[in-house]
Amino acid sequence: MPKIAAALAVVVTLVGVAASNGQGLPHHVDPSAREDPPDLTLVPAIRFLTTGGFPPFNYRDADGEITGFNIDLARAICETVRAQCTIQSWPWDQAADALADNQGDALIAGLAISERTAAQFDFSNVYLALPARFVVRREREGAFDPKSPVTVAVRSGSAHQTYLERFFPAVTAVAFVSELDGLDAMRQGEVAGFFGDGMRASFWLEANPSCCRFWGEAYFDPDHFGPGLAIALPAGLDNVRLAVNWALSRLERDGKLDEIYLKWFPVGFY
Repeated sequence: MPKIAAALAVVVTLVGVAASNGQGLPHHVDPSAREDPPDLTLVPAIRFLTTGGFPPFNYRDADGEITGFNIDLARAICETVRAQCTIQSWPWDQAADALADNQGDALIAGLAISERTAAQFDFSNVYLALPARFVVRREREGAFDPKSPVTVAVRSGSAHQTYLERFFPAVTAVAFVSELDGLDAMRQGEVAGFFGDGMRASFWLEANPSCCRFWGEAYFDPDHFGPGLAIALPAGLDNVRLAVNWALSRLERDGKLDEIYLKWFPVGFY
């Protein structure tokens, strides 16, 4: 199998939605899959690399400490495999090179899985897919139907615009320069709804809780929206990759991944 296909094969083989306080949760593990633990004695320590400017995933807090969803996940992985854990922050434009130069064992910083990166690195299983979502004003929720003629805001030239126009032909897509402009137009009633990245829309909804909400299901499509977030590892570092994948599976099954997700995304996008 070509290496990019192998990398993408770990993407979203299963995305379930579980209810917790009325909120969907990310499930990327096949419940029927075997869970044979690797030899964890081969992984006494994991040197995680990250970056400091990608909130809420990895960033520096007011005290200058590195924090975020990815940081909590890295520490939980190390705890699960009982490995010593170090987390070092690098500038974004140097982080991948640092991993390639053996400055770390794993990069948890949102490095995209692409032909180029898959030729250079191995990747863990996806731990967080990034779906597209519709957003509507609360008073329009019952009347909104993207299978009927409605106007929907979308970022101009985005994959979301392509997806909307391809799979919802009844919709009139109204393109805006930015997602924030589109969301604001939806809030002010200029369009019936908004369609875009669910994760970014969740932050907007957190700041605008009374006006609007997600509508309908989450749309997962790696071809349009990318496979999601995975951990990059040096090619051939199979002992660490297998340990990380096993830890991700355990964290999901035990509910720990849900806890980390709800901590950093109080308005979930699943």
